[in-house]
Amino acid sequence: MIRYRRPKQDDAVILDLIEKQLVPLSHLPKKVISQVRKDLPRRMGHGVTLVACTDYESDPLGFVHFMLHGDLLYIDMLAITPAARRKRWGNLLMDRAERFALSRGCQRAKLSVDSGNTAGLTFYRKLGYTTTRYHKQSCIYEMEKQLL
Repeated sequence: MIRYRRPKQDDAVILDLIEKQLVPLSHLPKKVISQVRKDLPRRMGHGVTLVACTDYESDPLGFVHFMLHGDLLYIDMLAITPAARRKRWGNLLMDRAERFALSRGCQRAKLSVDSGNTAGLTFYRKLGYTTTRYHKQSCIYEMEKQLL
């Protein structure tokens, strides 16, 4: 099932997923990553976070955090526990985020993927995202998709 994040129940798991699944893929300098870690509570307070879990009371198997800016859906972070990968949780989270955005008038979606995250690049391409730009300094691909 997909549900909204419950900070007291979910944040420890979400922060662990960020630390173990996303941070190792980043090419940002350690000083910048340290600042990002400090900003995570504030960042999580903006936008929407959905979690995937087996039932309403269980801990998250994964999450997606996103923000809406006018007609744009910005996918900020997505991570799935290794044991839950390839079981469609990522697809479900992305579908729910995109449907949420469509219901609020968004027409396009945008996200960034670290250059070393080949699985992420493949995943987003399968969902219809195309690479629009490569940021050499931060080693990330910017991807976009029109929402239907």
